[in-house]
Amino acid sequence: MDNERIRTICMAFPHVAETVNWGHHLVYWAGSRDLGGKMFAMTDLDGTGTGVLWFHCGAERFHELLEVDGIIASPYLAKAHWVTLERWDALRPRQVEDELKRAYDLIFAKLPARTKKSLDLPLKKRARTSRKSEKSQAARAKASRAKGKC
Repeated sequence: MDNERIRTICMAFPHVAETVNWGHHLVYWAGSRDLGGKMFAMTDLDGTGTGVLWFHCGAERFHELLEVDGIIASPYLAKAHWVTLERWDALRPRQVEDELKRAYDLIFAKLPARTKKSLDLPLKKRARTSRKSEKSQAARAKASRAKGKC
């Protein structure tokens, strides 16, 4: 198991986007980050961070996975039930695939209905919807600021 295999697994799920965040983490999103998606897994690209793979596991699996040698609670994300594989061989490849699928399913289920609906739109319409949403948010913020000055 390695970063490329994880990327292949995660990008095979529907509506997955990836970004590089915090300098050295490849983050996988259920839904586009721009449309309100949520991250479900990430890998360390350059080996300078804690562990090799971080993923959401849900409250039910969290304590069970922590009993496995080579799996720890994810720094900063343990409260949200994320775990970190300290090394690639902490789980068998098939187990990693299953855990990533579970992480994706858990996070995708939590997405707001509006976000899920926009993900079903064709790409061009989705981009327009995203821009309209940004404009309406900016207009609301401007109105809010103006209201506060009165």
